[in-house]
Amino acid sequence: MALLITDQCINCDMCLAECPNEAIYEGSKVYEIDVERCTECVGFYEIQTCVAVCPIDCIVPHPEHIESNEQLMQKFKALNLFG
Repeated sequence: MALLITDQCINCDMCLAECPNEAIYEGSKVYEIDVERCTECVGFYEIQTCVAVCPIDCIVPHPEHIESNEQLMQKFKALNLFG
């Protein structure tokens, strides 16, 4: 599943540089995550790096975009990150 940044975000910039898929961007009020690019770091890391660095724990699983690890890996490959 993709991740979601809640409205509790304080725009600290910690997550922005951590995303290997460049899925995080500055929204109108808080940072947001592009669900088409978010693979929860599958294909890169064992943990979600944005979640690991968030000082207020405002990055959660997106309830509307549930995906299995296999689907996340397929998305990772489709993004052609190493192609």
